[in-house]
Amino acid sequence: MAVPSTDTGAGRQLPALSPRRLALVMLLVTGALFMEILDGTIITTALPAMAQSFGTSAIALNIGVSGYLLALGVFIPVSGWVADRYGARRVFVAAIALFTLASALCGMADDLPTFFVLRILQGIAGAMMVPVGRLVVMKYTPKARLMAAMSALVWPALVAPVLGPPLGGFITEHFGWRWIFYLNVPLGVIGLAAAWMIIPGVAEPARRRFDLRGFLLCGTATFSLLFALEQLVDRLDAPSLALLAAGIALLALSIRHLARAPEPLIDLRSWRIPTFRASLRGGSLSRMAIGSAPFLLPLMFQVGFGYDAFRSGLLVLAVFAGNLAMKAVTTPVLRHAGYRPVLVWNGLLCALSIAACALLTPGTPLAVTLALLFVGGAARSMQFTALSTLAYADVPKPQMSDANGLFTTISQLSMAAGITLAALGIRVGHLIAERFELTGAGMGYRIAFLIAAAVCVLGIIDALRLPAQAGDHFVSRAA
Repeated sequence: MAVPSTDTGAGRQLPALSPRRLALVMLLVTGALFMEILDGTIITTALPAMAQSFGTSAIALNIGVSGYLLALGVFIPVSGWVADRYGARRVFVAAIALFTLASALCGMADDLPTFFVLRILQGIAGAMMVPVGRLVVMKYTPKARLMAAMSALVWPALVAPVLGPPLGGFITEHFGWRWIFYLNVPLGVIGLAAAWMIIPGVAEPARRRFDLRGFLLCGTATFSLLFALEQLVDRLDAPSLALLAAGIALLALSIRHLARAPEPLIDLRSWRIPTFRASLRGGSLSRMAIGSAPFLLPLMFQVGFGYDAFRSGLLVLAVFAGNLAMKAVTTPVLRHAGYRPVLVWNGLLCALSIAACALLTPGTPLAVTLALLFVGGAARSMQFTALSTLAYADVPKPQMSDANGLFTTISQLSMAAGITLAALGIRVGHLIAERFELTGAGMGYRIAFLIAAAVCVLGIIDALRLPAQAGDHFVSRAA
């Protein structure tokens, strides 16, 4: 049975997709999202081996991680306009092709400058591939099934950051670091063929002109903010703080321009929708706090407690297990309790599970540690899914392109801010531990968890302001 056709909002009917074809589109986009997020973290454990090959230091090679993430942040805002102008299938296929080619060339790179340029190309491809893929899902999925579809797109963001470092270490140790990139090639070729066959080739020419000023403002603001947040992870100095202030000022100018321009790069009307606004504003604080945990845990286990990388990795996999276990029950829980209660009470559970990590010590029984990490992973999964699906609960189909670009850009910033929050929390934690002579293994890291938990609690405020039944119609109709 065919899925009913959907309206683009411009008087154009998109072709109906059968449930099987729609499921294949979902699988393809989810896989692309997983690959894009994984490539942002998988090389972190391979940096020493790569540095040896390039004849440089592992710290210098951090530019390979930075270039990828910065390119993502700069080009994500334009993805919606490009998809509308040239057609989602054409852009998605081209993005997969560029990502695959750049991956192969990264594996063959012999020097740092070449590798850096290729990582930027990968980032540009990822900036087109993932948001456009999400847009395809949102445009072709009937409203009644959109919640289930968006829920499925959440798990790569939960799983990839956890699996990336240990997977990168395993591949580097047993096959060599170049295979981190070579493995993308067969996956990319399969994705390329699948995208051409299953994604409808319907072009939706953009009615608005390209907003060059908006692109330059948004791109510069995003670049400044992401780069400043990354610099603050390594050092808290005046230039980094000045760059952060400049990024905030540019962001304010971008918002002002987008609000006034007759044909803006991203239409900000979606921000007026309470559910979308709450998912972005308060949700960003929640994502920052929750996203800091995968960064804090390995550091506390290895540096604070003295565990080896293998033991630390196995413990962190308990978070991954909690993520997966919660997926099967998220929709039934949301359907039964509603968005607002889940976001409030599960948000508190997230904060408590993060704060509870401050109680861990090298002497904590293994079963207790695993149980705590599992519960934290489950609560994290529930909160991520609820926030990500609530964002689109009341967004009309014609506004999906702009809402998707805005949501993806802010999510990218909040992910980077989560790592910065963790790094600053560790610094503040060490200062507090020294000032008050607090002893104990990993005390600075344990205090950092308390700081992250406080930020998580702040993220609940927007959920408390939502109407009692906000978004419930969205999940109640989900199949």
